[in-house]
Amino acid sequence: MIPTTPLRSRPRRVGVLLAGLALGAAACSDGDSAIDAGRDDAATTEVSTAEAEAAAPSTDAVDPATTDPVETEATGTDSTVADTEPVVTEAPSPLAGLAPCPVDALETADGPIEITMWFGLADALGRELESLAEQYNGSQDRVVVNVENQVDYESTIDKYLQLGVGERPEILLAPEFAVQTFAESDSFVPAQACVEASGLDTSRFLPRALNAYAFDAVQWALPFNVSSPVLYFTSPVFEAAGLDPADPPLALEELRSASQAIVDSGAATYGLVVDVARNSAGAQLEQWLGQAEVPYVDNDNGRSARATEALFDNPTGLAGFEFLQGMRRDGLSFNVGQNPGGLDAFLKLVDPSEPGAMTVETSAALTQLYDALDGGLGGDLTRDYLIVGPMPGPTDAPAAQVSGAALWIPADKGDESVAAAWDFTQFLVDAQTQSTWAAGTGYVPMRSDAVELDPIASLFDEDPNFRVAYDQLAAPTESPFAARPAVGPQREVRQTLADAIARLYDDPEGADAGALLADAEATANRLIATYNDLN
Repeated sequence: MIPTTPLRSRPRRVGVLLAGLALGAAACSDGDSAIDAGRDDAATTEVSTAEAEAAAPSTDAVDPATTDPVETEATGTDSTVADTEPVVTEAPSPLAGLAPCPVDALETADGPIEITMWFGLADALGRELESLAEQYNGSQDRVVVNVENQVDYESTIDKYLQLGVGERPEILLAPEFAVQTFAESDSFVPAQACVEASGLDTSRFLPRALNAYAFDAVQWALPFNVSSPVLYFTSPVFEAAGLDPADPPLALEELRSASQAIVDSGAATYGLVVDVARNSAGAQLEQWLGQAEVPYVDNDNGRSARATEALFDNPTGLAGFEFLQGMRRDGLSFNVGQNPGGLDAFLKLVDPSEPGAMTVETSAALTQLYDALDGGLGGDLTRDYLIVGPMPGPTDAPAAQVSGAALWIPADKGDESVAAAWDFTQFLVDAQTQSTWAAGTGYVPMRSDAVELDPIASLFDEDPNFRVAYDQLAAPTESPFAARPAVGPQREVRQTLADAIARLYDDPEGADAGALLADAEATANRLIATYNDLN
């Protein structure tokens, strides 16, 4: 499951400048910023031609002691022929020149090693992670983990990149849109090095989850809190509109038809509730193009080589823009705006005056939504009426790209700290831990054997809502587009698309969907070019 051969060969660049990311990296107290924290190019560049020639066996001389005399037919004289076999040149390891993972360093440590983990999760989710850390600390005496909530993913990323080595944590949780930036920062120990050194079996990890954190043929991080977008709706509204709650819409055309039926019947004022947030609306084309197996950027969505060109201005992307515009123009959808707390779309579903019927949001919200309904948020609407369906898209085959975050181990923190971080990582990705974590949060177990264990096994049986996101992420695929695109300035590209969609919603009658999409792609290309030029 982990890449073992390089997909491309290029010098790794030191010092990922944050142009195009607007992250404003700054020098810090120990003099090492994220820009300066990497290794020299000479240490990480592929083997040069001269070095390869020097290392190759010489063919200029033959040692007679290692040859057999052979009589030639033409002269009858002895000729010396070297008894050699063809030289097989192995491709260099993708880990060559990258930071090693000293997994055995804990064996010689004097006393427990204390490490800090950064994450950015909502309070309830953060408390579940804190509980896991307490469980881990109580299960052994070699490592003590302190967890610190940085509020959200973006704050976690920015803080890490702005600080020097001495101020960074020993482990952090960061999302898939950081994979290229982090991989090219030369400041992390690749998880693949730890997997190989420790012999961790990743064969039961979901391929979509693993691939989300692979870049340049290296597995950089291991997934932990995995999610995907799903469709939320309520059964009373569906039934009042003559729709079957057990048969939710899958294709976008079905989503529009269901919305029309809901509005026409008066079961709800709007069929679909949408927003213009960067990581939902701005990431929508990533999901839709991935489901349709259409590229978002070149080079296998930036996974087989660094992305150089955005490709989302294509028929599938345009159809998605026109779908969103048409839903808004025809009064079938309602835009709640930026949705900063992530709850505005759900609140619209229980609006007593002009409710919406459906919304597409992260599967990780399910447990929190249940808690809100149990607390009376929906009035007479209880959790028994909430239904989860697969994410609708351009096809009717349930499938999605991974959202959520993975476990990254910073380099240059000392062998014992790296080993301690890896030990905690193995605990967090363990099948039983994943079962417990998923049941307590609504996240997807990132390995298939976790769903065979309680408590998540029983929860899947008792409440099918929890299984929907897992099933669409477990869907098999050979497509390179099943993983999110790896793009250096991905946050800015997403914001560009979110802004374009906002303009569609603001002027659904007059906006030119094709022109907005083309302009967004042109902006994305400028962002990508700037990032690549500076890194």
